[in-house]
Amino acid sequence: MQWLKRFGYYLIGIALGSLVVLFIWKGKDVSFDYGMDARTLKTIRIKKRLFSEQAQQILATSKVDTTVISTILTHGDVDFGKSKPRLKPCAEYFITGKDSLKHIDLYVIRCDSTSTIDKITIN
Repeated sequence: MQWLKRFGYYLIGIALGSLVVLFIWKGKDVSFDYGMDARTLKTIRIKKRLFSEQAQQILATSKVDTTVISTILTHGDVDFGKSKPRLKPCAEYFITGKDSLKHIDLYVIRCDSTSTIDKITIN
């Protein structure tokens, strides 16, 4: 019975602590980007975004706009098999959209201060 009582106190403490942390961080703009995809997409998003000539032509001739690009860079999947993350001086990443944007692929070149959307492919 003693072990069961301790376990109950432990669960109550965890629940209260979780509520306190949730309450404190609720109003703050906190992101937990610990996965490889999330870190890569975040570093691409925070840099100055440029578009190549080919990407600008796709944006002008299709229904894809910069809002769709931003959505893909927020919620997309990085295909590390098709990417070159260790390429110097600028890494290259192949990013695919999720859900309704699965038909759009981006090829992004990430340098020290800029991220260039090099190619936009609509399947």
